[in-house]
Amino acid sequence: MSTPQTAGAARQAAAAAIDAQGTDEAEWQQALLPDHLPHLVLPTGPVVVVAAHPDDEVLGFGGTIAALLHAGAAVHTVCLSDGEASHGSATPLAQAQLAARRRTELTAALGELGDLPAPVHAGLPDTALNEHEHHAQAVIGELLDTVGAAVCMAPWEGDLHSDHEAAGRAAKRAGRNRSTPVWSYPVWMWHWARPSDPRVPWHRASVLPLSEAAIDRKKAALARFTSQLEPRGFGTAPVLPAQEIAHHTRTFETVIR
Repeated sequence: MSTPQTAGAARQAAAAAIDAQGTDEAEWQQALLPDHLPHLVLPTGPVVVVAAHPDDEVLGFGGTIAALLHAGAAVHTVCLSDGEASHGSATPLAQAQLAARRRTELTAALGELGDLPAPVHAGLPDTALNEHEHHAQAVIGELLDTVGAAVCMAPWEGDLHSDHEAAGRAAKRAGRNRSTPVWSYPVWMWHWARPSDPRVPWHRASVLPLSEAAIDRKKAALARFTSQLEPRGFGTAPVLPAQEIAHHTRTFETVIR
């Protein structure tokens, strides 16, 4: 069992990995992952896609969402937080305004992917999902039951972002309780990891190839997240600079099963 001191050290190490200069997309392209990883067939649905923050579902799985919708599958999304802390410390009013903006961006982004039901918003606190995992699990489980989900997609619980990891754990427990398969999509892993990185369970990774049309829809959806693409003021870089977007606009998406 970890102590508060070791848990705090782990969080600091994870934050340092995410804040550090990331792996260039050219290095990932040279790894030729689609040539070395198994290719998955699209699930037939219904599919539930879990996000910790508005934009996670599009970054990690947006192209496949577009492909699923084109194939006639039912896709439902649940966003656990509103991402109100993405710009750092701010007044409650500023955070509420950012939360509202990010909800609007998410609605527009999902609309770019296809005809999706409105997302379920859990409204849990950004950067503190690990303190609300049971609530998150209940929200996810209720949606899995409501739509009769065949598979659930969630952030990878090894992504090094505490909210992503909490969302992944909550989804895994909700799925386990219902014998619903849960597949994981990485987001920040592409930033801090390297090809053949031993921290990544490559033996459980597979790729989902994307058509040009699905990639175009994903790019259009990502462009809707202007709050994350614009500089945050006072010389602070965007949450998602161009080199991060490059990791998520490939000709395939990756899942860990």
